[in-house]
Amino acid sequence: MNSALAVHRLHFAFTVTFHYIFPSLTMGLALLIVVLKSIALFRQDDSYEDAARFWTRIFAINFAMGVVTGIPMEFQFGTNWASFSKAAGGVIGQTLGMEGVFSFFLESSFLGLLIYGEGRVSRKLHLASAMLVFLGSWLSGLFIIATDAWMQHPVGYNIGPKGEILLGQLSQLFLNPWLFWQYLHNMTASVVTASFVMAGLGAFYLITERQTHYGRLFVRVGVVAGITATMLMMFPTGDGQGRMVAQHQPVTLAAMEGLFESVKGAPIVLMGQPDTDHVKLDNPVEVPHVLSLLTYKRWSAEVKGLNDFPRDQWPDNIPLIYYAYHIMVGLGTIMGAVMGLAVLFLWRGRLYSSSALLWSLMLSIPFPYIATTAGWMTAELGRQPWLIYGLMRTANGASANVSAGNGLFSLLGFMGLYMVLGILFLFLIAKEVREGPSSSARGIQQELMEKATVLA
Repeated sequence: MNSALAVHRLHFAFTVTFHYIFPSLTMGLALLIVVLKSIALFRQDDSYEDAARFWTRIFAINFAMGVVTGIPMEFQFGTNWASFSKAAGGVIGQTLGMEGVFSFFLESSFLGLLIYGEGRVSRKLHLASAMLVFLGSWLSGLFIIATDAWMQHPVGYNIGPKGEILLGQLSQLFLNPWLFWQYLHNMTASVVTASFVMAGLGAFYLITERQTHYGRLFVRVGVVAGITATMLMMFPTGDGQGRMVAQHQPVTLAAMEGLFESVKGAPIVLMGQPDTDHVKLDNPVEVPHVLSLLTYKRWSAEVKGLNDFPRDQWPDNIPLIYYAYHIMVGLGTIMGAVMGLAVLFLWRGRLYSSSALLWSLMLSIPFPYIATTAGWMTAELGRQPWLIYGLMRTANGASANVSAGNGLFSLLGFMGLYMVLGILFLFLIAKEVREGPSSSARGIQQELMEKATVLA
């Protein structure tokens, strides 16, 4: 921690990891709110409207926390990563600016209508506001991931006379092949997160025998959405993202799999411990040929190992990449199994009475958060030692005039502040969960009765 570069990296890693807890739910939840409101309008069923109203309040709390924790990250480009901002600001400034001007204002404006407009506008217009919140949320994800995808696989740029990186064609920035699969994989993962949270909370209500009507509704919608999103997360989005890594960052693929020697018919490693000192994988549990098949669609295809690349191009923390990747894949497999069993029991009409599966759904709520964090760690650590892959090393992007002590002081301040914000967030969410959807339904009914009395 005496290295300023290490402090800068830890600083940004901490703030972005804490921040992403909130949009990882809101982006997926925005879609599920549209689903709930659409069913309510189609069936004329107030239960789905009550459910949508409840999850809108959960969305609003997460959205507010996401805004509060997201804004400081953009300032860190100037404080901790000034050299990177100076060199690449002409490119990343486009997407980050578009995210703020277009998607953020779209999402926040119509979120106000979604929260306060019920009963004041028609049900169709209220559904339209939910759709626009969803559009703004997913556009925000598009612009942010377009920025990261360019750092992973830079396209559409020119080098200026002073070595600065200039945007050549905006269209190439959004037609980046890396962006296509990364965006789909990330947004599908957000739907998985929202589905597990919804199904897990429904399971909690059923286990505690509170709000059981809404508990069944939450479990039913969450499980159906969850199995769909979980399957899409594995294939084709996860498969497509993996092929991008194999094609454009083969050294990253080798680090993810703990593959030190090139192998024809490379196995996929289920378990093992990478030993970088002796350049080998200890105690491997492997399935032969599967990595070659998944990566290159041929059983006997050669997958390059780390030893085929110069040592200065290796990611600088191979064990952490390896474990993060395997945590992501392992939890993804577990989540698929849980949702698969839940769908089977739902189809047979036994899910609501199966205490084991209800407990599994409730206890699985943290899994998508952990898996998503591990996935982002894999992507960002795998890009190292490059800040912009092939163009700028991470060591060259940090602020030269910000010392390790200054960075550490700021980091400790953020940790303390975010701890307070985290406690406040948990308090607000617990309050909403305790009151449940039925309380919001009674509140709307009471408001309508008061309006009717005034009119009378």
